[in-house]
Amino acid sequence: MPDAIRNTGFFAGKTVFISGASRGIGKEIALKLAKDGANIVVAAKTAKAHPKLPGTIYTAADEIEKVGGKALPCVVDVRDEASVKAAVEAAVKRFGGIDILINNASAISLSNTEDSDMKRYDLMHSINTRGTYLLTKTCLPYLKKGKNPHVLNISPPLIMDAKWFGPHVGYTMAKYGMSMCVLGHHEEFRPFGIAVNALWPLTTIWTSAMEMLSHGGSSAGNRKATIMSDAAYGILSKDSKSFTGKFLIDEDFLKTQGVTDFEQYACERGAPLMPDLFISTDDYPARFEAKL
Repeated sequence: MPDAIRNTGFFAGKTVFISGASRGIGKEIALKLAKDGANIVVAAKTAKAHPKLPGTIYTAADEIEKVGGKALPCVVDVRDEASVKAAVEAAVKRFGGIDILINNASAISLSNTEDSDMKRYDLMHSINTRGTYLLTKTCLPYLKKGKNPHVLNISPPLIMDAKWFGPHVGYTMAKYGMSMCVLGHHEEFRPFGIAVNALWPLTTIWTSAMEMLSHGGSSAGNRKATIMSDAAYGILSKDSKSFTGKFLIDEDFLKTQGVTDFEQYACERGAPLMPDLFISTDDYPARFEAKL
């Protein structure tokens, strides 16, 4: 068996609120934690099947329960305060509290300023930055009472390099807003023993959304979402009082946990990897040399 982050049962009975958990990285993290017997709040907008993207909050909940977790599917629009409050209250009523919040919901548009309509700009900022802030604020009273409480934002390291802003400043501002929440909240919440960290993939991750964006292209060069779920499992297992304020890259973190076989995460073994946004090939020449 290849080395990996093994399930230990650490999350049995803990309640995890995950935005955007009906598919992709959010669902993969949910399934990993559910195998320990965690309670998962599946918070997403998709109650009815999307014409192009598979999965709903209900199908995700079924998968979670099949692997040993307990699931609460909630229709949540992270832009809407009443929607968020109702879901958090439902989670507390069902499971008794919230131990972990994963801010995964996000919107993307890689367009320049001239080609960006303000409706799309507002959508990205409302979901990415404001949605993350709102969910964190709403869960905070319960996280203060949680067991080894963590907030994990799926967002990139804060690198103030013009090359990450020039091509799509609207998206970068919105995504970096999630990371700025990490920068501020980890310090603000330190007295409460709540960890706040960011996790970002080194490579592009193959999800149904990525497949749609690639217009049916090959998954070669991408990694499976399991690398992110393994990394999240390891991060959330850390002592919340000391492991906080970190901007983590999935592969780098997993190496510190003893993982050495990263081909297990490749969609196609041996294929040259594609770096994700906000990842400089200069920092990882050995990983992307075949692409340079």
